[in-house]
Amino acid sequence: MGFPVDLRRCQVLGLAGTAVLALGGETAGALPSADLFSPASAQAALGLVGVYFGVVLLIAAWLLLGKLIRSAEPPTPRSLFLVLAVWASPLLLAPPLFSRDVYSYLAQGAMVDAHMDVYAHGPATLGGPLADEVAPLWQHTGAPYGPVFLALASGLSGLTRGELPAGLFGMRLVALLGVGLMAAALPRLARHSGADPAAALWLGALNPLVLLHLVAGAHNDAIMLGLLGIGLVAALGRWPILGAVLVTLAALVKAPAALGLAAVVVLQVRAGHRPAKAVTTTVVASAATTVAATAVAGTGYGWIGALDTPSRPTTGPSPASSAAPPAPCWNTSAVISRPSPSRPGTPWDSRSPARPSSPYGCACAPARSTHSA
Repeated sequence: MGFPVDLRRCQVLGLAGTAVLALGGETAGALPSADLFSPASAQAALGLVGVYFGVVLLIAAWLLLGKLIRSAEPPTPRSLFLVLAVWASPLLLAPPLFSRDVYSYLAQGAMVDAHMDVYAHGPATLGGPLADEVAPLWQHTGAPYGPVFLALASGLSGLTRGELPAGLFGMRLVALLGVGLMAAALPRLARHSGADPAAALWLGALNPLVLLHLVAGAHNDAIMLGLLGIGLVAALGRWPILGAVLVTLAALVKAPAALGLAAVVVLQVRAGHRPAKAVTTTVVASAATTVAATAVAGTGYGWIGALDTPSRPTTGPSPASSAAPPAPCWNTSAVISRPSPSRPGTPWDSRSPARPSSPYGCACAPARSTHSA
């Protein structure tokens, strides 16, 4: 007789995993410098064991949930949204895990708030306790992010008045918002592609890599993916201009999302628009959005010259990038493909430089790549 699997068991097991993960992060996470434990201390060792144990529990819950989705009575997308909320909740107040990128985000936001050129100078120019939290490798590196994210980080800096705990909490909320938008978009995109919405949510939003990299690490990839997802959903409907605007906003968080504009054009053509009109409409909407967003952010166009920043330093693997092969995901090519019915880590050091990975054309879980913090 096999082990009985139901949605509640999966939910509780995953919750236990992220709760243990969050507790382990209290001594083994990417903590502020003043709170760091010695790697040789008992607290750090115990925390590391807790983190790994939490990851194992989360993966087990995800695999069991996948078995349930493939059963004769799979859970509904709405019930899976609840599972995602339950699994992510312990991570909301957890310290940053697996990466120190979030400290770079906060420092860059403070620089914009102080009217510094964030593209010409690194966080070292800011100075002070916040800049000290940024990994040495990125202290003198300009921001590789677009004006939308920097405006968001600047607003958060002003709102929290530079207080580190509040800033970390704010960035975690931004990441959760991005994952929520991505989860909301996935079922619609899956139906368009002839895939099972529940399976798409399981692979794309409930995937442990999403929770570990995007939520636990508070990475800005999350808000990029969220905007990209809802932009593609808008383009699938009768709002191609809105879709182009949202996809452009995603690209002004991180440039790879600009690939989604090609999908917006193709979707318009398939809806009966002439190719020239589809391209013109998308380009004009994207250009206007770029000009408006850059003007509002007040960062100037230095982000264009900073597009090669991700290729300069080479970082070690994150939990997401060290997974091989990468998790299945939906991307712009899946959205514009013809529907065809179907149903379907590496230890880190809290003192080490950030180790993110960026989804290039992938809209569910990070793919293998290297870029700056």
